[in-house]
Amino acid sequence: MSDAGSVQTRELPDVADTEALGAELAQGLSAGDVVILDGPLGAGKTALARGIAAGLDVVGRVSSPTFIIAREHKPGSPDRPGMVHVDAYRLGGLDELDALDLDTDLTDAVVVVEWGEGVAERLADRHLLVRLRRDPDTDVRHAQWSWIDG
Repeated sequence: MSDAGSVQTRELPDVADTEALGAELAQGLSAGDVVILDGPLGAGKTALARGIAAGLDVVGRVSSPTFIIAREHKPGSPDRPGMVHVDAYRLGGLDELDALDLDTDLTDAVVVVEWGEGVAERLADRHLLVRLRRDPDTDVRHAQWSWIDG
């Protein structure tokens, strides 16, 4: 994965490209890492989370955790971390995430947070921020990502 501050970008013509980027990003992730997905509705946040899950080889179908706030996905193999997929849109703050009483210690999993900017940065000293946007006239998405310290 790139050094903190180094911004990378990619055009994502379809959902498969978005999922492929997620799988690629997953190769540089470890237990305790936090990934914040930012972008408007329909930008591809859940598709990117599906790709990250595939790259991590976690168990279970990945779908938007909108109404349950957080979904836990157990590791598919003993040498890989699990994933906690969080939708922070309805989350008032990190105290509410703690109150969910997840079975997984967040330091034992990769935590992927949709709508998490401004909330989830406090989960770790360093996080991967992925900004997604969609062209208004097409279905082409664009991703911009970098590791952020502090």
